[in-house]
Amino acid sequence: MHRITLLLILFLLIPDLYIYFVYVVRKTKNKLLRCSYWLPTFLLAAGYVYFMYLTGENALSNHTQSIGRLAIVLILFILPKTIFMLCSLIGVLIHFIIRRCPRSPFTAIGLVLGIVSFFNILYGSVAGITRFEVKETEFYSNELPKGFDGYRIVQISDIHIGSWQGNPEAIKRLVDMVNEQKPDLIVFTGDLVNQQSHELDGFQDILSQLHAPDGVYSILGNHDYGSYYHWKSKKAEIANLDNLIQQQKAMGWKLLNNEHDILYHNNDSIALIGVENDGEPPFSQFADLHKAMQGTEGMFQILLSHNPTHWRREVLPDTNIPLMLAGHTHAMQGILFGHSLAELIYPEWSGMYNEGNRALYVNIGIGYVGLPFRFGAWPEITVLTLRK
Repeated sequence: MHRITLLLILFLLIPDLYIYFVYVVRKTKNKLLRCSYWLPTFLLAAGYVYFMYLTGENALSNHTQSIGRLAIVLILFILPKTIFMLCSLIGVLIHFIIRRCPRSPFTAIGLVLGIVSFFNILYGSVAGITRFEVKETEFYSNELPKGFDGYRIVQISDIHIGSWQGNPEAIKRLVDMVNEQKPDLIVFTGDLVNQQSHELDGFQDILSQLHAPDGVYSILGNHDYGSYYHWKSKKAEIANLDNLIQQQKAMGWKLLNNEHDILYHNNDSIALIGVENDGEPPFSQFADLHKAMQGTEGMFQILLSHNPTHWRREVLPDTNIPLMLAGHTHAMQGILFGHSLAELIYPEWSGMYNEGNRALYVNIGIGYVGLPFRFGAWPEITVLTLRK
């Protein structure tokens, strides 16, 4: 926490100090105006200190929305100023090397880019988080039973329902959009909550309206275990997970915890396998893929596993599963020109990936963690059609 605070102070102060001494001091001698320049910075720093140090344990869980909004406002101030400062510094450097080159064009470029970044962040935090997008894709396999040719699966992932408190209308619209796709099957690939099962209160009736002829199946993601929350006891942590499992059952969802179910369609059958979270360290590893697969030998198999890194770590080398569906990455909640910071961590972070006749599909999720922001990485509803 202290490292994050130090970094925040540096990113907040350095651009402000530069702009203040290079521009504000030179433009005005009015002490009131000079002091007022620092007022937003002071208020933002005070807000950060209050929420992170004065609200007790589990601040991020107990004040999710307030801290998220504060973080967005911080970014709205920090990023445009940083971009402006960098452009200005480039102008100063070039002017120092080439005296005839004026600094004003670089100042103007920095101003324009700063304004553009400001409105992009604003759009991502106001409209981007509810810009639900339907993505259609297909998976072809010679092993697919003929009866499942054309079978439609809707995948949703990473709802993080705690981040939608006070906005049930958005989740109702999500449910309506999913049902409008007329899927044969709906699957949810983990992270239903942020940390606590009670986040679902008020949303269960809405989510229970998801409907498909072959049902709604789900698995657990790393957030569903509540391991990021400081529980008073291990017993309380276990009770939280047990409650989440019961809540999903009450919604009519079938949770696959290292188990499988057989799906029947047009006189044919396939195996739907679901495992608990299996992430790369430091993420939890509770999956028992061998156990989940028992009894599905010789069948066409679809695996639900929250973390896409599971595909290369175990699924590809140790099984013959043709198709795995995952979530988790959120595409870092930002895609620009087809690229995301998620690429630095995850080899497979969005969309379909193929290895021979086997594939992984990574859904970039519905909700958000921390920052109420999505730009480019719009909330995703995947419609995957199986083809023979």
